[in-house]
Amino acid sequence: MSSKLLENLNEPQLTAVTLPHTSALILAGAGSGKTRVLTTRIAWLLSTGQVSASGVLAVTFTNKAAKEMVMRLSSMVPVNVRAMWIGTFHGLCNRFLRMHWREANLPQTFTIMDTQDQLSLIKRILKANNFDDEKFPPKQLMWFISSAKEEGLRPNAVEAFDDFTRKQVELYQLYEATCQREGVVDFSELLLRSYEVLAQFEALREHYNARFRHILVDEFQDTNTLQYKWLRLLAGPHTAVLAVGDDDQSIYAFRGAKVANMQRFEHDFAPTKIIKLEQNYRSHGSILDAANALIRNNNGRLGKELWTDQGHGEPIRVFQGYSDGEEAAHVIDTIKNAMNDGVPLDEIAILYRSNAQSRMFEHGLFNARIPYRVYGGLRFFERAEIKHAMAYLRLVNNPDDDNAFLRVVNFPPRGIGAKSIENLQQVSASTGVTLWQAACGGGAGSRAQVAMVQFIGLIEGIRIATKGQPLPEIVRHLLDASTLRTHYKADKEGQDRIENLDELINAADTFLRETGGVVQVENLDGTMTDSDDPMSAFLAHASLESGDTQALEGRTAIQMMTVHSAKGLEFDYVFITGLEEGLFPHDNSLKNDDGGLEEERRLMYVAITRARKRLHLTYAQMRMLHGQTRYNVPSRFLDEVPPELLKWLSAKPRNLLAMEPNEPFASGGNYGNPNVSAFAASIGSHTRNDSGFRIGQQVSHAKFGQGVIINADGSGKNIQVEVNFTDHGIKRLALEYAKLTAM
Repeated sequence: MSSKLLENLNEPQLTAVTLPHTSALILAGAGSGKTRVLTTRIAWLLSTGQVSASGVLAVTFTNKAAKEMVMRLSSMVPVNVRAMWIGTFHGLCNRFLRMHWREANLPQTFTIMDTQDQLSLIKRILKANNFDDEKFPPKQLMWFISSAKEEGLRPNAVEAFDDFTRKQVELYQLYEATCQREGVVDFSELLLRSYEVLAQFEALREHYNARFRHILVDEFQDTNTLQYKWLRLLAGPHTAVLAVGDDDQSIYAFRGAKVANMQRFEHDFAPTKIIKLEQNYRSHGSILDAANALIRNNNGRLGKELWTDQGHGEPIRVFQGYSDGEEAAHVIDTIKNAMNDGVPLDEIAILYRSNAQSRMFEHGLFNARIPYRVYGGLRFFERAEIKHAMAYLRLVNNPDDDNAFLRVVNFPPRGIGAKSIENLQQVSASTGVTLWQAACGGGAGSRAQVAMVQFIGLIEGIRIATKGQPLPEIVRHLLDASTLRTHYKADKEGQDRIENLDELINAADTFLRETGGVVQVENLDGTMTDSDDPMSAFLAHASLESGDTQALEGRTAIQMMTVHSAKGLEFDYVFITGLEEGLFPHDNSLKNDDGGLEEERRLMYVAITRARKRLHLTYAQMRMLHGQTRYNVPSRFLDEVPPELLKWLSAKPRNLLAMEPNEPFASGGNYGNPNVSAFAASIGSHTRNDSGFRIGQQVSHAKFGQGVIINADGSGKNIQVEVNFTDHGIKRLALEYAKLTAM
């Protein structure tokens, strides 16, 4: 049996599987068969009688990986795998605490809270103790508590250097007391409480030290501080710890993962072997050569070189688009060709650094009637923040829309509670009026009347302020006036949501350009009439796009996802999009001196190694980002791939930063240095361009009155100007729609 298990293993895999009773570090490159090595190692230990099933503990990072390991082992060895401790950190700690609830000072029937339960509990504590939930947003407090626990810190150990942090610590103490009183634990508490029990009860710790003769840890590079400390306590002096990981794929620092744990492992566990699994069974040679060359630019690596015996394969295709729209069109055209060649849709993946980038691809795929699925996330128009913004837009367009009213009447929170809304619904049902009409008539009740009047004023104010404005400007104004932006700034994950909201402005702009500002509607007799109501048409378009159900379960579809979501997956065709400085690598990483750029490079390494057969790299010279046109420098990662591996599908650009302001691109366009707006560079401070305007010129606007053009960017139909109006301050306007008059 044991010899059969070892068939078809390569030499490093065989060495890892048949190691003697010793701690070891396995550097497992992408696609190198690490899951097979882990499961075969356990099966070999069991089948050769070196350990009993109860003497094995294996830690994975997902329930899916744990189930896969159990299934594989069940088919490999005739042993009761249930006796083994195989699971995630949280799952194993739950198992531990169920057995040792007395030592953990927990009720035997303690309950585990999910994140929604945890959030509800925090809101209760804030309300009961008269804390302002705007000053102490519940989500932010939840992350503060979880982060402290993941560092192994109880409230009395958290350092507080300012009043705000001291208040957060006070709330952490109240939260702990409430959890203890109610017999509930959150996910972070499972690990922290288990760690504390092992640290406190020496006899119990010695029992587990002796019991688990072999501990195996998958994805070791993703362990955080407390997980590492928990493993150290659990491993006794005679425990063989096998850590399997890849420091080049450590991409979760924002979740608390510490890639340095791999170096600590060498110091603390003194592994007698460091084995490198470098043979890749997934990708062609050109893809692996690109990944190797890129990651060599990182410092402090443990070091490995991926290789394959599957041949060099095709060159990596690189496409430079004039705009993000042209980039998306190229990707979709390439996908159509692949479909014609018989490539299954679910073997094609579009990867992007930021969630907001999905919208342009979704729009193109929807128009092309190609089914797609957003892996690990929601389609653009299905995202909560977009639904909130669209509900505001619907209410401005039609105040009698009850669904839109219910969605935003108390979002962001403005003190209109469930009882007040129930009052409105009762008035609406009994009198046959809409919720808006009931609210205008005072139907919410006296307690919420002030807040309701303010909400009605907000919607009416947006309607008046944006009357006659082009659709993108209406959306831009609405996002600020509704305080949606402000609300999400307090959210730990708010940056993604704000980027999505900004992308909604781009969606409105794209829609307006595609329709020319004129939308055709069908009459009852079947004839078509031009409509001057682009807002209604845009709302209908968004509903149709979000309601498209082509990619139903069971049907193949293009896979779209962020690079973070792609880890662990693989596809025949992979498109890595938006390869521009500031986008990938992301602006935030460039500002972070603590290894931010190196983590972005590891993220690019993960993206590249998702591809089996064909890899496409794309970027745009110009992109609408955060609601503004931006001129881009190609990502440095493109320069880190050897040129002989690349096949350029458009003229390779020169370094934009080294170009003169008026020097044209190789493609023939006339763009300036990205740090100087193209408009300002081309027209200077005195010369008019084809728009008829110049920097410093006095202009008049129908709503804002007189002002002076102080800056601008873009070209052709994409020109946007900043005007300093005498009575309204600085406004940013799309020149195509603003209808400015020269003075």
